[in-house]
Amino acid sequence: MDPQDHERFRDFVDARWSALLRLANLLTGGDRHEAKDLVQTALMKALGRWRHIEDPEGYVRKVMYRHQISRWRLRRPHREATFAAPPESFGVADGTSAADLRITVGQALTRLTSRQRTVLVLRYFEDLSETEVAAALACSVGTVRSTTHRSLARLRRLAPELGATKQTTTTPNSMSLKGART
Repeated sequence: MDPQDHERFRDFVDARWSALLRLANLLTGGDRHEAKDLVQTALMKALGRWRHIEDPEGYVRKVMYRHQISRWRLRRPHREATFAAPPESFGVADGTSAADLRITVGQALTRLTSRQRTVLVLRYFEDLSETEVAAALACSVGTVRSTTHRSLARLRRLAPELGATKQTTTTPNSMSLKGART
Protein backbone atom coordinates (compact mmCIF):
# COMPACT_ATOMS: atom_id res chain seq x y z
CA MET A 1 0.00 0.00 0.00
CA ASP A 2 1.46 3.33 -0.99
CA PRO A 3 1.57 6.26 1.48
CA GLN A 4 -1.33 8.06 -0.24
CA ASP A 5 -3.64 5.05 0.11
CA HIS A 6 -2.51 4.57 3.69
CA GLU A 7 -3.36 8.20 4.47
CA ARG A 8 -6.80 7.90 2.80
CA PHE A 9 -7.52 4.77 4.84
CA ARG A 10 -6.46 6.49 8.07
CA ASP A 11 -8.68 9.51 7.25
CA PHE A 12 -11.61 7.19 6.55
CA VAL A 13 -11.17 5.39 9.88
CA ASP A 14 -10.85 8.68 11.77
CA ALA A 15 -13.98 10.09 10.15
CA ARG A 16 -16.23 7.01 10.31
CA TRP A 17 -15.07 5.09 13.41
CA SER A 18 -17.84 6.26 15.72
CA ALA A 19 -20.63 5.64 13.19
CA LEU A 20 -19.30 2.16 12.42
CA LEU A 21 -18.97 1.43 16.14
CA ARG A 22 -22.60 2.49 16.75
CA LEU A 23 -23.77 0.13 14.01
CA ALA A 24 -21.62 -2.69 15.37
CA ASN A 25 -22.96 -2.05 18.85
CA LEU A 26 -26.50 -2.55 17.54
CA LEU A 27 -25.53 -5.65 15.56
CA THR A 28 -23.85 -7.29 18.56
CA GLY A 29 -26.63 -6.52 20.99
CA GLY A 30 -24.74 -3.91 22.97
CA ASP A 31 -21.59 -5.90 23.68
CA ARG A 32 -18.92 -3.19 23.29
CA HIS A 33 -16.03 -5.63 23.09
CA GLU A 34 -17.68 -7.65 20.32
CA ALA A 35 -18.64 -4.40 18.58
CA LYS A 36 -15.04 -3.18 18.54
CA ASP A 37 -13.87 -6.58 17.30
CA LEU A 38 -16.48 -6.49 14.54
CA VAL A 39 -15.41 -3.02 13.34
CA GLN A 40 -11.73 -3.91 13.51
CA THR A 41 -12.27 -7.13 11.57
CA ALA A 42 -14.18 -5.27 8.87
CA LEU A 43 -11.52 -2.56 8.66
CA MET A 44 -8.73 -5.14 8.37
CA LYS A 45 -10.55 -6.79 5.48
CA ALA A 46 -11.05 -3.39 3.85
CA LEU A 47 -7.39 -2.51 4.31
CA GLY A 48 -6.34 -5.50 2.23
CA ARG A 49 -8.52 -4.39 -0.69
CA TRP A 50 -8.42 -0.62 -0.10
CA ARG A 51 -7.06 0.26 -3.53
CA HIS A 52 -9.96 -1.56 -5.25
CA ILE A 53 -12.84 -0.27 -3.09
CA GLU A 54 -15.04 2.40 -4.64
CA ASP A 55 -17.44 2.92 -1.69
CA PRO A 56 -15.43 2.34 1.51
CA GLU A 57 -18.30 2.82 3.95
CA GLY A 58 -20.63 0.52 2.05
CA TYR A 59 -17.91 -2.09 1.77
CA VAL A 60 -17.08 -1.98 5.49
CA ARG A 61 -20.75 -2.12 6.48
CA LYS A 62 -21.39 -5.10 4.21
CA VAL A 63 -18.35 -6.89 5.70
CA MET A 64 -19.74 -6.18 9.18
CA TYR A 65 -23.18 -7.58 8.25
CA ARG A 66 -21.71 -10.71 6.73
CA HIS A 67 -19.24 -11.28 9.54
CA GLN A 68 -22.08 -10.98 12.04
CA ILE A 69 -24.04 -13.59 10.07
CA SER A 70 -21.05 -15.92 10.32
CA ARG A 71 -21.03 -15.36 14.08
CA TRP A 72 -24.68 -16.45 14.30
CA ARG A 73 -23.94 -19.67 12.53
CA LEU A 74 -20.96 -20.51 14.70
CA ARG A 75 -22.37 -19.35 18.00
CA ARG A 76 -23.70 -21.59 20.70
CA PRO A 77 -27.42 -21.46 21.43
CA HIS A 78 -28.59 -17.95 22.27
CA ARG A 79 -28.61 -17.11 25.94
CA GLU A 80 -31.22 -14.68 27.19
CA ALA A 81 -30.01 -11.57 28.96
CA THR A 82 -31.86 -10.41 32.04
CA PHE A 83 -32.42 -6.79 32.96
CA ALA A 84 -34.06 -4.75 35.65
CA ALA A 85 -37.60 -3.58 35.02
CA PRO A 86 -37.82 -0.69 32.54
CA PRO A 87 -39.11 2.71 33.65
CA GLU A 88 -42.87 2.94 34.14
CA SER A 89 -43.42 6.09 32.10
CA PHE A 90 -41.89 7.67 29.01
CA GLY A 91 -43.97 10.84 29.30
CA VAL A 92 -41.59 12.86 31.48
CA ALA A 93 -41.13 16.36 30.04
CA ASP A 94 -37.62 16.90 31.38
CA GLY A 95 -35.87 15.50 28.29
CA THR A 96 -35.13 12.07 29.73
CA SER A 97 -37.92 10.30 27.85
CA ALA A 98 -35.84 10.03 24.65
CA ALA A 99 -32.93 8.59 26.63
CA ASP A 100 -35.27 6.17 28.40
CA LEU A 101 -36.66 5.07 25.05
CA ARG A 102 -33.16 4.49 23.63
CA ILE A 103 -32.20 2.44 26.70
CA THR A 104 -35.38 0.38 26.51
CA VAL A 105 -34.99 -0.24 22.78
CA GLY A 106 -31.35 -1.23 23.30
CA GLN A 107 -32.27 -3.63 26.10
CA ALA A 108 -35.12 -5.12 24.09
CA LEU A 109 -32.85 -5.64 21.08
CA THR A 110 -30.34 -7.57 23.20
CA ARG A 111 -33.10 -10.05 24.10
CA LEU A 112 -33.63 -10.95 20.42
CA THR A 113 -31.57 -13.53 18.59
CA SER A 114 -28.66 -12.20 16.56
CA ARG A 115 -30.49 -12.80 13.30
CA GLN A 116 -33.66 -11.04 14.48
CA ARG A 117 -31.65 -8.12 15.84
CA THR A 118 -29.64 -7.74 12.64
CA VAL A 119 -32.73 -7.74 10.43
CA LEU A 120 -34.39 -5.06 12.58
CA VAL A 121 -31.23 -2.95 12.74
CA LEU A 122 -30.77 -3.06 8.97
CA ARG A 123 -34.45 -2.49 8.29
CA TYR A 124 -35.28 0.28 10.77
CA PHE A 125 -32.04 1.79 12.07
CA GLU A 126 -30.10 1.63 8.80
CA ASP A 127 -33.35 2.31 6.88
CA LEU A 128 -32.66 -0.30 4.19
CA SER A 129 -35.44 -1.67 2.02
CA GLU A 130 -36.40 -5.34 2.23
CA THR A 131 -34.55 -5.95 -1.03
CA GLU A 132 -31.38 -4.28 0.28
CA VAL A 133 -31.54 -6.25 3.54
CA ALA A 134 -32.00 -9.48 1.58
CA ALA A 135 -28.96 -8.65 -0.56
CA ALA A 136 -26.86 -7.73 2.48
CA LEU A 137 -27.79 -10.95 4.31
CA ALA A 138 -27.71 -13.15 1.20
CA CYS A 139 -31.27 -14.42 1.70
CA SER A 140 -34.64 -13.99 0.01
CA VAL A 141 -36.97 -11.02 0.45
CA GLY A 142 -39.55 -13.43 1.89
CA THR A 143 -37.09 -14.48 4.58
CA VAL A 144 -36.49 -10.82 5.45
CA ARG A 145 -40.26 -10.19 5.65
CA SER A 146 -40.99 -13.21 7.83
CA THR A 147 -38.00 -12.57 10.09
CA THR A 148 -39.01 -8.92 10.45
CA HIS A 149 -42.57 -9.91 11.31
CA ARG A 150 -41.48 -12.49 13.91
CA SER A 151 -38.84 -10.14 15.32
CA LEU A 152 -41.28 -7.27 15.80
CA ALA A 153 -43.82 -9.61 17.40
CA ARG A 154 -41.19 -10.90 19.81
CA LEU A 155 -39.99 -7.36 20.52
CA ARG A 156 -43.56 -6.33 21.34
CA ARG A 157 -43.87 -9.28 23.74
CA LEU A 158 -40.51 -8.61 25.39
CA ALA A 159 -40.99 -4.85 25.71
CA PRO A 160 -44.70 -3.97 25.59
CA GLU A 161 -43.88 -0.47 26.85
CA LEU A 162 -42.40 0.31 23.41
CA GLY A 163 -45.79 -0.14 21.78
CA ALA A 164 -47.28 2.35 24.23
CA THR A 165 -44.99 5.24 23.24
CA LYS A 166 -46.46 8.28 21.53
CA GLN A 167 -43.70 8.61 18.90
CA THR A 168 -44.65 7.81 15.32
CA THR A 169 -41.37 8.38 13.54
CA THR A 170 -38.59 5.89 13.15
CA THR A 171 -35.10 7.34 13.37
CA PRO A 172 -31.75 5.86 14.37
CA ASN A 173 -32.21 7.33 17.85
CA SER A 174 -35.83 6.40 18.45
CA MET A 175 -37.94 3.53 17.21
CA SER A 176 -41.67 3.25 17.66
CA LEU A 177 -43.14 -0.19 17.13
CA LYS A 178 -46.46 1.36 16.14
CA GLY A 179 -44.76 3.14 13.23
CA ALA A 180 -42.81 0.05 12.15
CA ARG A 181 -44.18 -1.83 9.18
CA THR A 182 -44.54 -5.58 9.49
